[in-house]
Amino acid sequence: MGSSIKTIFWKDDAVVMIDQNALPREERHVTFTDYRDVVKAIKELTIRGAPAIGVAAAMGIALGTLRLATSSKEELKRGFNGICDQFSRTRPTARNLFWAIERMKKRFEDTISGTTDQIKRALVEEAIRICEEDIAINEKIGINGRAMIQDGDNILTHCNAGALATAGCGTALGVVRAAWEEGKKIHVFVDETRPVLQGARLTAWELTKEKIPATLIADNMAGFLMKQGKINKVIVGADRIAANGDVANKIGTYSLAVLAKEHKIPFYVAAPLSTVDLSVQNGDEIPIEERDAEEITTIRGIRVAPHRMHVYNPAFDITPNRYVTAIITEAGVVFSPRQEEIEKLARHLKK
Repeated sequence: MGSSIKTIFWKDDAVVMIDQNALPREERHVTFTDYRDVVKAIKELTIRGAPAIGVAAAMGIALGTLRLATSSKEELKRGFNGICDQFSRTRPTARNLFWAIERMKKRFEDTISGTTDQIKRALVEEAIRICEEDIAINEKIGINGRAMIQDGDNILTHCNAGALATAGCGTALGVVRAAWEEGKKIHVFVDETRPVLQGARLTAWELTKEKIPATLIADNMAGFLMKQGKINKVIVGADRIAANGDVANKIGTYSLAVLAKEHKIPFYVAAPLSTVDLSVQNGDEIPIEERDAEEITTIRGIRVAPHRMHVYNPAFDITPNRYVTAIITEAGVVFSPRQEEIEKLARHLKK
């Protein structure tokens, strides 16, 4: 089970990733030999999706540290911490970013008794391991979640939670892919996901590439389709999950969750345990990234709003746990998520 799409990987001491800003017009990989370009790639959405951001940060940290020209461990550590700080300022909502940075810092400390070259190589190994683990985790999410999908289901997705949002396979789309590979006849409704159109550009591209039946709709059509009985399930990913099960995900997720509740449609969240943040008690404590006004006032560089128009552009919203039917993780499925069940699952991450 899996996907042929290789979102990000390490090759010849460089970071290689699909340029998601070029999709769907062009499928191309870009190679980075300078960690600052990886920082920029995360900020500018060349790579996006919480798990993929985590992998990119890990690889970027390894890349930057590898190129620090020093034999002093103190200087190496200062440089390493400075690189980590730069990555920590890229995307504030994505929990996987900070989880990956924490793992890289732990790996650094665990190898501090070695030479500077040994420390650098250990960081490269850790980044590659994070990437490989992410693919395996997503495959487990797909296996755990495919039981939620019935033969003949019409499934609504939001944003992109596929291979492009991870190192491969995907979270929400990983569940869809697993159900499809199991032989279930399903159909996916893809909402466009304004303002950056991750659904129209990326999810639609993935499903077309893998020949999974799909239909593209505008964001504001979802409620009408639900009322018509054309949607059986909603499956989304997550950028951060609070201890109580509140979910931060792409802006517009909350609206879909409310609509699904009104129409008695199951609303599933698929995410790795590394997305769970037990340090925040509920969604109100999750930082919400605000992005540039041009994402609203323009589409692919073409202006669609008047000049000098005030814009509010939060990239994410919070879906309260009461709207979530279940959270699907690599360690299992939590129905009607509450803090006790989430903490129990999160213990698997520490093993």
